Amino acid sequence: MRADLPICRTCGVQYGASRANCPICEDERQYVGWEGQRWTTLAELSAAGHRGRVAEEGPGIVGIGTEPATAIGQRALLVRAPSGNVLWDMVTYLDDDLVARVGELGGISAVAVSHPHFYGSMIEWAHAFGAPVYIHAADREWVARPDDSVVFWDGETKEIGAGLTLINAGVHFAGGQVLHWRDGEDGRGALLSGDIFTVVQDRRYVSFMYSYPNLIPERPRTIRRALRLVEPYPFERVYGAWWNRVVYTNGTEAVRRSAERYIEHALDDGPE
Repeated sequence: MRADLPICRTCGVQYGASRANCPICEDERQYVGWEGQRWTTLAELSAAGHRGRVAEEGPGIVGIGTEPATAIGQRALLVRAPSGNVLWDMVTYLDDDLVARVGELGGISAVAVSHPHFYGSMIEWAHAFGAPVYIHAADREWVARPDDSVVFWDGETKEIGAGLTLINAGVHFAGGQVLHWRDGEDGRGALLSGDIFTVVQDRRYVSFMYSYPNLIPERPRTIRRALRLVEPYPFERVYGAWWNRVVYTNGTEAVRRSAERYIEHALDDGPE
């Protein structure tokens, strides 16, 4: 395991070589920390007391995070599917103990990450489990550590396991993707959305943004396209990017009404 490679402290993405800046944080969808560009490594995080957290998030879905949290505090999700476990989204931290704990759950057959802010240490995870990492080709430029384990795919959908389908929603980033698990929730379906469709504090709804930290809204036409693409894939639950950020029931309807509400406010041109 490469515990010496530089990791941006703000976004938590690991780079393949030392550099002065983090392009992901310099983009308007992210930000450079108020103390300027700062770096760490897996070795430094371990020495500072960071450890993996593994806990059930739903039926057949296990959350994987870090305590204390790194980056913006997101957690990954391990989908325990009969065709092979899929790790959805990513965290920065990894050590031998966390590898062993995930191995006890059946390991990882494939990794897929929603968008560049969550790339974390995805190459270390891929190497630890001999798994490919599926990234949409539209986000190729943001991969901070090029590696043969990364599989770039084109188009609107890609099946990466039996009943496990990546959908290029295109929200937040052009390559922004969500994962549909057909057999989740006893066959009613589950959608793992990261913050492409972000589960909000009122967990009956999701929302959509081009830039969360800089409060730049997503374009209505982009949201309409995303709705069209997910329409053939029903789902009962929506799993967001943070612990307990879950729409527990009527997920398909929640995404639809959330989009309608968003677009109504975005396009309201009535009198003041």
